[in-house]
Amino acid sequence: MKFPTTLIALAALIPTALSLVAFPGAEGFGALSTGGRGGPVYVVTNLNDSGTGSLRDAISVSNRTIVFAVGGVININSRLVFLSRQTIAGQTAPGGGITVYGDGVSFSNADHVIVRYIRFRMGSGGTSGKDAVGIAEGHDMIFDHVSVSWGRDENFSISGNEAINITIQNSMIAMGLQTHSCGGLIQTDGGVSIIRTLYVDNHTRNPKVKGVNEFINNVVYNWGGGGGYILGDSDGASYANIINNLFISGPSTTIAPFTRGNLNFHVYAANNYQDLNADGVLNPTLIPESEYTTVDFVTSRYNYPTVATVLTPTTDLFNAIVAGAGASKVRDSVDERYITELKSLGTLGQILTNENTSPFSGAGTVAAGTAPVDTDGDGMPDAWESANGLNPAVNDAAGYKFGNGYTNIENYINSLV
Repeated sequence: MKFPTTLIALAALIPTALSLVAFPGAEGFGALSTGGRGGPVYVVTNLNDSGTGSLRDAISVSNRTIVFAVGGVININSRLVFLSRQTIAGQTAPGGGITVYGDGVSFSNADHVIVRYIRFRMGSGGTSGKDAVGIAEGHDMIFDHVSVSWGRDENFSISGNEAINITIQNSMIAMGLQTHSCGGLIQTDGGVSIIRTLYVDNHTRNPKVKGVNEFINNVVYNWGGGGGYILGDSDGASYANIINNLFISGPSTTIAPFTRGNLNFHVYAANNYQDLNADGVLNPTLIPESEYTTVDFVTSRYNYPTVATVLTPTTDLFNAIVAGAGASKVRDSVDERYITELKSLGTLGQILTNENTSPFSGAGTVAAGTAPVDTDGDGMPDAWESANGLNPAVNDAAGYKFGNGYTNIENYINSLV
């Protein structure tokens, strides 16, 4: 079939195998994000909402790698706005890692951003009508092992054709709050990859897609009557690869996995499975073409950037999501609950209006931990620097000692996970 001019123009932006990816394991449309590579390191030293040493202060300047010398919950009273060329290395936080709670965050116009191992939990006290994570414009972003929940509008939305080359991978998008309770609107011709991610306890939009999308090796659990993966539902052409995903119904599920398609939605679909009997046993069956609703099926996969290993959408995929989805270096009690629900295979799950409703109690507590000694304050602990031939008394985070294209600080933060 003939591609529209928007897709032809997009081809020049698609990652190639010869380019340096954001970090080992980065995949999809956003894999070539450079983040804050080569810029200075900012060490977050407290959990304050603002001021020196806070995350809000850290993200107020472009071209930074942001690391954490403290773990815990950062309670914010207004939205955080991230800027271009930033690496947010949540995996560096000691203790239980970092949770941002109380309002949403924006990555609009933030080109070349890398975000890893952090939790964004908006909550009922956040700005009305806003997303937990929102992107309206900007290019080359990757979100890896991120947990997003309790959005008041959408949980994680990417909208507008100036949003280009974005990946969400190994993440968890959970429990958008009623009265909307949406996993997310993915609406751009600029290319969005969603890979090995868990959608759980969202009434609808798990996700809702318009434009260019690859949806590979994801698990959707306990979607509500508003819909699972929504195929377009409007004028305007969409072009999607939907491959090796698993849909598992829960107590809130009253509708089929795929809904609201039309012939403007062009899709390559393969090996997507559903387990709809909620019997506590994983026993999925292949979703037949007739259950994708009215769409235009194509016979060849769109040539989008894709994943190195596609898991079988049964036990292999289920186990990978249980083990690794979300900010899983150290899971907090909230994410543990979502995983417990998933593992119940239909017997647990709910869609709530308030995050303080049982079995939750807001963001809870997250252990602060103790940061390793870092004499020169360059974000790399003394012990790691000494073990790798660097000088713990010299700020050499931006150096390239390792010869692999990544800076010294990138090699450190990549080594943690």
